[in-house]
Amino acid sequence: MTQTVTTTEELVVEGLTVNYGGVSAVRSVGLTVPAGSAVGIIGANGAGKTSTLRAIMGLVPRSATTMRWGDLDLTKVPARDMVRHGVGYVPEGRHVFPGLTVEKNLLLGAYSRPWKAETKQALGEVYELFPVLGEMKGRLAGALSGGQQQMLSIGRALMCRPRLLLLDEPSMGLSPKLVAEILAVLQRLSSEGLSLLLVEQNAKLTFEATSTCLVVENGEVAMVGTSEELRHDPNVRRIYLGL
Repeated sequence: MTQTVTTTEELVVEGLTVNYGGVSAVRSVGLTVPAGSAVGIIGANGAGKTSTLRAIMGLVPRSATTMRWGDLDLTKVPARDMVRHGVGYVPEGRHVFPGLTVEKNLLLGAYSRPWKAETKQALGEVYELFPVLGEMKGRLAGALSGGQQQMLSIGRALMCRPRLLLLDEPSMGLSPKLVAEILAVLQRLSSEGLSLLLVEQNAKLTFEATSTCLVVENGEVAMVGTSEELRHDPNVRRIYLGL
């Protein structure tokens, strides 16, 4: 993006719990994303990472002692209104609209804003961030590769000019080259002031894209620290890899 994001909001979550039919997927999770920071959540498959993110977005039933974005109580905000409050979301599995063009997919990301020069500017910024999307703007999204669809999913979320971006497994199924490209984009967005909450199984990507990281195990926060500390912690290998 070409504009620095200015935000003073902090995401604070305490006591977050998610149950599916009597099965506890997330148990009393707490996390903080300070304004302008990048925080990661890693863990093995089924550890509760995606459920945590979906709960914050209001996409699954949940309870929490505190779930606040700045002065806003997120427990009272429907998922459909999150984007209006500056929270963008990149879902697991991309979920683009395959029968629409790349550009129409992107414009849907700006649905909460009236069409004006700012929307056109945001579109240009996404094309600058992901040049391949500009080259393929008239192509159907369903014809894109997995990596291109992931770029489209991120670009669509950026169209609403979020101040906080939640990303769920953006590297899933991508080649090492494309993972490196996604990492570069995340690092750039973070350097420009956008707050990030990144859920990933790719620990290497997470450590390089964030400054703070949580390790979740069986729905609970097992460890929290700087990404650099956790990168070299043998307990992370035990929790994350089962070694």
